[in-house]
Amino acid sequence: MKKNPTPPIAPQRPKTLNIHGHERIDPFFWMNERDHPDVLAYLAAENAYYDQMTAHTKSLEQELYQEMRARIKEDDQSVPYFKNGYWYITRYQLGQQYPLYVRQKELGVSPEELLFDVNEMAQGHTYYQLGHFSVSPDNRYVVFSVDRVSRRQYTLQVKDLETGVVLDFEVANTPGNACWSQDSRYLFYAIKDPVSLRCTQVWRCDLFQAIARKQQGADPQEAHEMVYEELDETFDVFVSKSRSG
Repeated sequence: MKKNPTPPIAPQRPKTLNIHGHERIDPFFWMNERDHPDVLAYLAAENAYYDQMTAHTKSLEQELYQEMRARIKEDDQSVPYFKNGYWYITRYQLGQQYPLYVRQKELGVSPEELLFDVNEMAQGHTYYQLGHFSVSPDNRYVVFSVDRVSRRQYTLQVKDLETGVVLDFEVANTPGNACWSQDSRYLFYAIKDPVSLRCTQVWRCDLFQAIARKQQGADPQEAHEMVYEELDETFDVFVSKSRSG
């Protein structure tokens, strides 16, 4: 009889935590250091154990995967929606993992403008997710967010829709959305606490001043201004735009 492999056992390293006057011992607190060699080694051991224990199901996994995939219409698109003078469409193509985002002035008549080809954007990344995006009121720019590590910690970027160029501008550690001012110059966004991942601050950025300062070798952060901070740990903050703008 074949003997099953021995499962890995995570070592216990007790750490005392004091929260709200209550003392708690956490033997696995060390695992919070996601990039620590010991954590990575333990995860590798767990994955190896899983692979060994499920090796006999691999052919069934592939069979089920192909069956489920066959039921999906891969060349599909969303229902167009109209916003600020343009029709917006999300489209999937046969054999592609990610969608295309396009827009048209007149639906079915005007040439399509490509906002994003996420298949191209995802090249070279083991994980890639396009989060929210928002087109500026003047329809010239689009702010969008990407997550490359699967922790919902999105980086904001801005693309010039006239030239197709992604501007030299990034804001890391956001929940993934941002709002434009009516003059298409300022961006409002929230920032996450790097440890708790709670959204704690709302910032305003002069986009073009931030880009200019970076090009001049100055600190682009000077173009960012914190407008609100939530100190109560039972609440978090987010940014959205009212219907009236």
